[in-house]
Amino acid sequence: MNFKIPLAWLQLVQQKIRFLIAVAGIAFIVLLMFVQLGFQDALYSSATAVHQNLKGDLFLVSSQYKSLTSNQSFSRTRLYQTLGFNGVESVSPMYLQFAKLKNPETGEKYSIYVIGFDPGQPVMNIPELDQNLDRLKIPDVMLFDRDSRPEFGPIAANFDKGDTEQTIEIFPFDAPIGYKVRVGGLFSLGPSFGVDGNLIVSDSTFLRINPNTRPAEKIDVGIITLKPGANQENVVANLEASLPNDVRIFTRQGFIDFEKEYWSARTPIGFILNIMLTMASVVGVVIVYQILYSNIATQFIAYATLKAIGYPNSYLLNVVFQQALILALLAYIPGFIVSIGLYDFAMSATKLPIVMTANNALIVFVSAVLMCITSGALAINKLRSADPADIF
Repeated sequence: MNFKIPLAWLQLVQQKIRFLIAVAGIAFIVLLMFVQLGFQDALYSSATAVHQNLKGDLFLVSSQYKSLTSNQSFSRTRLYQTLGFNGVESVSPMYLQFAKLKNPETGEKYSIYVIGFDPGQPVMNIPELDQNLDRLKIPDVMLFDRDSRPEFGPIAANFDKGDTEQTIEIFPFDAPIGYKVRVGGLFSLGPSFGVDGNLIVSDSTFLRINPNTRPAEKIDVGIITLKPGANQENVVANLEASLPNDVRIFTRQGFIDFEKEYWSARTPIGFILNIMLTMASVVGVVIVYQILYSNIATQFIAYATLKAIGYPNSYLLNVVFQQALILALLAYIPGFIVSIGLYDFAMSATKLPIVMTANNALIVFVSAVLMCITSGALAINKLRSADPADIF
């Protein structure tokens, strides 16, 4: 059985150096797409980490709510009013606010996100939190996010070594005097593009940390748990129809989607990531087009000869598309491998959840193939003009 090497492959490897440069150029575009998608996923995943870990079925926020980190408080009374509606079983208030944590080694102060709630009504699904709820009930005890960025100092490392008496000073913004709390445990949540680290405290400790900026009546998120079998859509409709327009109600998915939309469409980082992904695709099409067009120009006499001996245009066009697919496949493999290493490095450096997913791997593969096919479609105009008379 004779194995025939495809003409498309023979033409590509005829000039090996140019072929390798072409594959490297396309692989770089593939890598860029992986990086953009990785950071975009990290943006959405980190921005909605709190949302995804919240207990409850419905979430009450201010009508002025923009994002979880923008601090739009509303009256706690609104949350308790929901207890009078059919289908509502229980409610839990949640306090959120930035403060400054003093690095115990350097004395430098860094912004940190403080989450407060009643430990008797835990509102987050974090295993380490459940294990430390009793400690959280002790006044002036906090739980520190072990995945916070390193500028806060070796708080987590010291606790893991057995130092359970660490005292940390927390400063409300614009306050010259800090409030001392003790590290009672650790949990894992991680930073985001807007948050460098997290603390969890009881609601009473939260209010003592912020005595002048946060009255107990003002909360940031109200968690509503429905009775078993309650119709969520009906409850939402009743709440929206009856509550004043100074609050709004979200389902879990709606709450997550709203946060993603904010970071995607209303922040510079979301816009930049979207435009860079688009530009990477456009640049990729241009690069592959130039490669294929140059190859067609180099092999123009050969194509004219094939037409002269009876090969139709469809055969020649098929050769160009095969070349586009070969370039896409060969460039994807090194781009994928390098991106995995780059993801690990970026995740280690930023503490953001930058991980390779099957969905991103498929998206980039399909994009690379479409990019190369599009370039092939643009380049074949040169091939259509190949004339058998050119060989004479």
